[in-house]
Amino acid sequence: MNRDRTVDVLVVGAGPAGLALAARLATAGAGHVEVLEREQDAGGVPRHCHHGGFGGPVRPWLTGPVYARRAVRAAVTAGAHVRTGVSATGWAGPLSLETTGPAGLERITARAVVLATGARERPRSARLVPGSRPAGVLTTGELQQAVHLYGQDIGRRAVVVGAEPVARHAVRTLRRAGAEVVAVVTERPRGAAVPGVPLLTATTVAELRGRGRLSGVAVRHEDGRSGVLACDTVVFTGDWIPDHELARRGGVSLDPGTRGPAVDASFRTSVPGVFAVGNALHGVEPAATAAAAGAAAATPVLARLSGAPWPEPGPPLAVRAPLLWVAPNRLTDLAGRPLLLRSGEPLTHPVVTAAQDGRLLWRRRHPGRVPPWRSLRLAPGWTYRVDPAGGPVVLALG
Repeated sequence: MNRDRTVDVLVVGAGPAGLALAARLATAGAGHVEVLEREQDAGGVPRHCHHGGFGGPVRPWLTGPVYARRAVRAAVTAGAHVRTGVSATGWAGPLSLETTGPAGLERITARAVVLATGARERPRSARLVPGSRPAGVLTTGELQQAVHLYGQDIGRRAVVVGAEPVARHAVRTLRRAGAEVVAVVTERPRGAAVPGVPLLTATTVAELRGRGRLSGVAVRHEDGRSGVLACDTVVFTGDWIPDHELARRGGVSLDPGTRGPAVDASFRTSVPGVFAVGNALHGVEPAATAAAAGAAAATPVLARLSGAPWPEPGPPLAVRAPLLWVAPNRLTDLAGRPLLLRSGEPLTHPVVTAAQDGRLLWRRRHPGRVPPWRSLRLAPGWTYRVDPAGGPVVLALG
């Protein structure tokens, strides 16, 4: 039998964004703020990332586990209720979630629901890599949990697939576990080079081989050369996608670029009373960026609790290739927050334009180089030129 409960704010996901939001809301006296985390420990991805850099510019030496513990402690000390081992399985109404956990089945109704479900790396199956289905095929998250949380044996010879900085972290984790990394493979013309590890650029994984356990990875270079890398472990890194299943089941509109919930700058989704924050909106920004977004979302959530109306969505923001996504992606308001813009290709001194219905709204050159795994930050000052009744606002390079 379901047990019905009511809270003021229900946050789904106890990663950096969800915890920062919960701490800010509890400090502001938002009432009963409850955070649900399906894992047994709160803190999100940083829990099993043992490298530094998680404290942002203020404390960059913090390792992931230390950062996660501090975030959990801040939320609990502020008065938020953090519950672990609890999964939100579906919706019982616009602001009611069905959950399962140690206390059994529950139906929790809130005055505001915040989706802070984060992002995940797409596994081998989603990348459509052909071949057999042997053991030894991992994502970075699975690798880090196996090594840092469970102390499991992950093999002796490994191949890392990916070009983002997370590939370097995967190499370090593999070495820590005693594995030899025989190559880093990426489809891109450049990648995350690691001293002592061959970097194969413009190269794709053509097939996984092995019965029972992985025995090799067949690769193919864009010029037609091919070969097989003998290994017993392969780690697929990067290629992040928001964990959007709960949002989709709740009828929340998804943005086609980010593949996460479509939101305005106040983190409001298409469903009144439902907000979304952090890497649930896009894949993927650093933990400090996600936490900052979570903290910023406290103001509109508090406004919702005070009875503020839920506005009609403004014109959508769209992008043109090679740009991949922009967030926020609705122009109800921008509340002074910058837009994050991501490209699928490396950019050098890019010129970004914004246009609506054929009318140029804004044009600016950005200095320096921008790799595909880093977002451009666009100041929102130009958005007052947008026609609220007009068509989509398109961001492009020009």
